[in-house]
This record gives sequence, C-alpha cells and structure tokens, in this order.
Amino acid sequence: MIDDLSSLPSDLPVPEDDGACDHLPGTVLPPIPLPATDGREIRLDDPAEGAPRLVVYAYPRTGRPGEDPLVANWDEIPGARGCTPESCGFRDHAAELRGAGAAVLGLSTQDTAYQREAVERLRLPFPLISDASLRLTRALSLPTFEAAGQTLLKRLTLVIRDGVIEHCFYPVFPPDTHAAEVLAWLRAGG
Repeated sequence: MIDDLSSLPSDLPVPEDDGACDHLPGTVLPPIPLPATDGREIRLDDPAEGAPRLVVYAYPRTGRPGEDPLVANWDEIPGARGCTPESCGFRDHAAELRGAGAAVLGLSTQDTAYQREAVERLRLPFPLISDASLRLTRALSLPTFEAAGQTLLKRLTLVIRDGVIEHCFYPVFPPDTHAAEVLAWLRAGG
C-alpha cells in the first residue's frame, strides 16, 4: 500500500524516448469534446481557457491515499509513478504559467468522478479532463501502456496554440519538477 503519494522513491526507472510523440508537433487537434471535472466539455481544438496557449499534461493515473497501487510492480514501470507530485507541481505553478500566457489542464484515461476526487483532495485550480473513451488518445496516436486491464497514457505534455500542438514534452521525468520545466520553456520564448 502506498500512503505517501506526494513523494517519489529515489530509484524510479527513467523512461526512455521511444519516439512515440515525434509526430505530434504541428498536429491540428481534432474536434473531440472531453468531460472535465468542472462540469464542462472541453475541446482542445477550441479551448476557451482565456490564455494564448494551453498546457495539457497527460498522466497515467492518480492514486488515492491508503489504496493499493493498480499493479504490484507500479514503481517498476518507467514513468508510471508520480502523477500526484506532477499535478501538485502544476497546481503550485498555475499562476506563474498563467502569467506566462498558458492555461493548464490535466488529462488521463480515468473517469471524471475519479478525477474529481483528485481535484478536490489536491486543491487543483484547474480542471482535469477525461479520455476514458480513448477517442482523443486514438485520434492523436498518443503513447499508452496497459496495466491491470486498463489503457493508460504515458506521461507527456502538450503545448497547444490556436488548436495546433506547438510543442510536446516526452518523456517526462522527473514528474515532480516538470511544471517548472514547462514554465522555463514558456519564459524562454517557447
């Protein structure tokens, strides 16, 4: 059982760049509405988030304190562990990211009810969006992995401007400092 979801073990395996996101920069987002934890349906091709850019960080799945991990070897899967620290990093840098011209959304294949619990528990100032149907994942050929019969997104971050993927961070490691990495990229002129 994992009780401290906010910290990362020092021996996590580092994910390797397998080229699974090389095709994404320059891609036009499809008009697929995704349910959000704030009750809206959000289309990434036409985001009404009030910023010139949209940062969408995709993560495998958040856990809940006191629950067993999805699979016994979760920490051994490169890039799997760290969704809570990553979300907290984007929470802690949300105002700075907004100041740098980017709104933030989190994306996973978990359902909206599960995501809503994470938004409340972690006090996220932005919504999480669900691709439980895998429509966006398939349309963009986003990299995934299987665990306990579930299709989960590999950790990546899309920077979107005017409905087009401008930049993709992949693989993302370590996840707990990734929001600061995105902020530095934005401040450097992207």
